[in-house]
Amino acid sequence: MRHGFTTGSCAAAAAKAAAYMLLTGKIKTEITIETPKGIPYKAQILDIDRKETQVSCAVKKDGGDDPDITAGALIYARVSYGKKAVEDKTLEYDMPRILIDGGPGVGRVTKPGLDQPVGSAAINHVPREMIAREVLQVCQKADYKGSLKVEISVPEGERLAEHTFNPRLGIVGGISILGTSGIVEPMSNQAILDTIKVELNQRRAQGFDYVAVSLGNYGLDFMKRTYGYDLDQSVKCGNFIGDTIDMAVESGFQKMLLIGHIGKLIKVAGGIMNTHSKEGDCRMELLAAFAVKFGVDPELVRAMLECVTTQEAVRILCCSGKQKEVMDYAVERICFYLHKRAQEKMQIDCIMFANEAGELAKSVEAEKWFTLLAREQAQ
Repeated sequence: MRHGFTTGSCAAAAAKAAAYMLLTGKIKTEITIETPKGIPYKAQILDIDRKETQVSCAVKKDGGDDPDITAGALIYARVSYGKKAVEDKTLEYDMPRILIDGGPGVGRVTKPGLDQPVGSAAINHVPREMIAREVLQVCQKADYKGSLKVEISVPEGERLAEHTFNPRLGIVGGISILGTSGIVEPMSNQAILDTIKVELNQRRAQGFDYVAVSLGNYGLDFMKRTYGYDLDQSVKCGNFIGDTIDMAVESGFQKMLLIGHIGKLIKVAGGIMNTHSKEGDCRMELLAAFAVKFGVDPELVRAMLECVTTQEAVRILCCSGKQKEVMDYAVERICFYLHKRAQEKMQIDCIMFANEAGELAKSVEAEKWFTLLAREQAQ
């Protein structure tokens, strides 16, 4: 299956091409950028509009064999001289200044707790870094040390955003410019499940009757950062928690450790075994219900219900002085549903964390896993 490229990669490619044409005066019909994944992206440059002080061009979003709602959309970048640079083109800084903002069709953040602060364009930090890096390369080659303004826009963005979670997240006016690796890796649900099954079977064939399972890379990073355990050999289950339990039981595992970020794992406290947002989202409702159970002030509970992210809700919960009770109970409910799914045929322990707060809670028997994992890591 063919991979595609993120909106962030498209924006960076368009910005690089526009900067090149502005600073050199030459036409550029294709451009190559380096994605964070290390895979080069050669993009075709479309709809070029050149003026004395600004250049605009577009790149068509390529979703590969796993297209999403933005596949085929034109991602535009308009690069212009900064205001002072227009007034005095001899003005130079120690190094070029790149100012990045969103134009029509790119959402604007209106609620706290997201990747960008309130009021900013919904261009996440990795795409911003990509845009700045690629434009700076052009500046260096052109020996330009002034300021440039980069505006990213998506003409269809406002319409496309209606089919995303942006309105609910408090991002208004368009889509978000996203991506952490720069590429879209195509993989059907069945392909993911098949991969999980293969990894479980491989570990079982090696003679292990226990398995550590992470919901994703965040879990691996957390375990390494917090406890010093490298879980690269663990199984990543993504959103498919229930299916992974079923397959682990079928493979004959006796014990499982599940490590997950609260943003996904809290859903299991409500019995949701596929944590993809399209399957269900009760994060704030569950956190609020648990907070009420332990007597958190009603005003704080209402504030939690208004949160966009669990990270923001955890911050509010910390102010109540009831975080430990609430988080311990959440893990207790998570373990209840995990064991129910396993039909009591497998012992399952759980560690829940947040990126900022670190470990939030763990099951009673989770401590024993540290000895088990350390012994395996030492082999």
